[in-house]
Amino acid sequence: MAGRRLAGIGQLLLAVAGFVMVVGWFVLLALQLYEELINDAPPRSVARLGEAGAVIFLAAWLWSLVTSFSVLREARANETSPGARA
Repeated sequence: MAGRRLAGIGQLLLAVAGFVMVVGWFVLLALQLYEELINDAPPRSVARLGEAGAVIFLAAWLWSLVTSFSVLREARANETSPGARA
């Protein structure tokens, strides 16, 4: 909406990548628990995928926060006072 398409696309790609990684972690964790219950398989950690996904998603969120503050600051700088209208 503010015309910053490149920043928006980057934020969207990071957020989707992080979300996919977290969902992938959840699916792998569910499969691992199923294997432990059915086949008595030894546990193996899949936490790194979820942690990385959460960090990437958080980075996208923080990037969008910084961009939003930048747009707000720019809008306030371009704002004219009510008495200065022509």
